Amino acid sequence: MSRRTLPVPLAAAVTATAVAAAGCGGTARSSTSTPLVDHGTVRIAGSSETPSFDPYSTFGAAQARYAYDSLVNVAPDGTVVSGLASSWQATTTTAVFTLRPGITCSDGTPLTASAVARALTYAGDPANQLAGARTVLPGVPFTASADDRAGTVSATAAAPFPFLVRTLGLLPVVCPAGLDRPRSLDRATQGTGPYVLTRYTPGGPYEFTVREGYTWGPAGAGTAEPGVPARIVLSVVPQASTAANLLLTGGVEIASVNGPDRARLTGRGLTSADVATVVGLTFFNQRPGRPLADPALRRALVSALDRQGLANVAVGGTGRPATDFGAEGAVCHADLASANLPAQDAAEALRSAGWTRDRGGPLTKDGRPLRLRLITSPDLGPTLPSAAELMARTWTALGADVRLVTESLPALVNAMYRSGDFDVVVGSTPGFALPVGFIPFFSGPAPAQGLNFAGVANPEYDALVARALQETDTAGCGTWNQASAALLRSADALPIADGRSTVYGHRTTFATTFGGQIVPTSIRLHQ
Repeated sequence: MSRRTLPVPLAAAVTATAVAAAGCGGTARSSTSTPLVDHGTVRIAGSSETPSFDPYSTFGAAQARYAYDSLVNVAPDGTVVSGLASSWQATTTTAVFTLRPGITCSDGTPLTASAVARALTYAGDPANQLAGARTVLPGVPFTASADDRAGTVSATAAAPFPFLVRTLGLLPVVCPAGLDRPRSLDRATQGTGPYVLTRYTPGGPYEFTVREGYTWGPAGAGTAEPGVPARIVLSVVPQASTAANLLLTGGVEIASVNGPDRARLTGRGLTSADVATVVGLTFFNQRPGRPLADPALRRALVSALDRQGLANVAVGGTGRPATDFGAEGAVCHADLASANLPAQDAAEALRSAGWTRDRGGPLTKDGRPLRLRLITSPDLGPTLPSAAELMARTWTALGADVRLVTESLPALVNAMYRSGDFDVVVGSTPGFALPVGFIPFFSGPAPAQGLNFAGVANPEYDALVARALQETDTAGCGTWNQASAALLRSADALPIADGRSTVYGHRTTFATTFGGQIVPTSIRLHQ
């Protein structure tokens, strides 16, 4: 399978675990007070290998920040700050970015406005099928142009889109040498970023070397400041327990750890930056002929669930029921679930919807028993099968015949996007920082023409989204939240728990953006 012909189902599955860095993050806390180390090496543990470093591919997008810049950046507090562009202005249909002077690509060539426009056009061309770029770019077609004399890059959207700066502005910019030979980007980098990929080993490690003279990072950050590492080495460490051990022994300087291993890292003098997540976003299959096409049935089943109990199971301890579809720190995030999720007497609601049950027998309607196929995958989170099992027990007690199936990720994707053979799927949330990221999952065509795998059809949501798309940036948050509330009231989906993972550092300090993405220019190594 070519990286440029990634099928829609797999692209959607990867999208469901990817995060666009457009929300808030934080500055890591640490007891580190030792002197800084100049020209040192920072080793970072990642959970999976990177078969391609092309920033527009599915796999390379996560590592793009080391070698590539974007027109703007998002600060830890969620505000938009400078990047390649020193200033910008936007409406819902146009955006204009003015480049900083003196920017150079890693091969030494000056970056021009035409080069940036070319990168935007290439990444946005549907014919190139660049799944990684799709997770960043706006969900509407656009055209890009440049004025090299003025140093401006302009983009015009084919339809209103409120977050042009937080999408087009955050796309990693590939320099002309990379666009001339796009397949070379698998093993080499051609950007303007603070580091250059200098060693690639299949399966890892991957080594980046700092660029001298770099001064155009977030809000003007550079690489000449004390404590900036001369090398960054990314290693593949799949197990959280192993990553925790390496942090404690100094085998790596930075690693993300979730689950019970976080407990043994507390109080050990490590840097820590918490990362908000949503665990267990649940979809209900509303395609024609499936029982959960009936909104009354969906509402009754959701009402029957113990949300606190589910949250406890989903996070492996004392959990908090999720408040929104996206994680804390996402743009327009709000406490919506408690006030809008159905809260009925489930048995009475089922009777009102025409479901009957005699002497502890099965629930039936028009002579047909209620049968549900509930699927999940531990590949999307180790606690998801347990959360799904609790759901199944609750609905079985009501009289439903629930078949719980634990699948591999490929089998889960096949059921969601090809066969449609499921009634409930407990998966990971699409980790979008912008509310527009959820639109194709909650509206529009079903696969293979779209991503609406559950067949959601909510006219109120669609109308509110159409209105929100006319409002610029965060001015439309009230409308976006009304749209999400409409989905919750209709039980179109259920977010289970607000969770946390943590990025830890040994003898390092750093800042993170939404989703725990480390800001490379913020990394400082200490003795």
